[in-house]
Amino acid sequence: MKKNRHIGSNFDDFLREEGLLADAEATAVKRVIAHQIATEMAERSISKSALARMMRTSRASLDRLLDPQDASVTLFTLESVAVALGKKLKVHLA
Repeated sequence: MKKNRHIGSNFDDFLREEGLLADAEATAVKRVIAHQIATEMAERSISKSALARMMRTSRASLDRLLDPQDASVTLFTLESVAVALGKKLKVHLA
């Protein structure tokens, strides 16, 4: 009988072994950021078009930022949205 090497390990260990951990974590972080931006927009009644203008970017670029599946986002874009919303961007390694 073949022993399952993942029994007793955690899901992060499995993702790390499969080379998927960094992608999974990036997607999770992006989902949180997109949710925070969308929540802030809703609370302030700011439309996508208005926020894009405030950021001096295109609506398509903002749509990519708000897309929780699109994990590719630059620090420049995050800083732009933070400034437009009157927030501070904080990034740290844990």
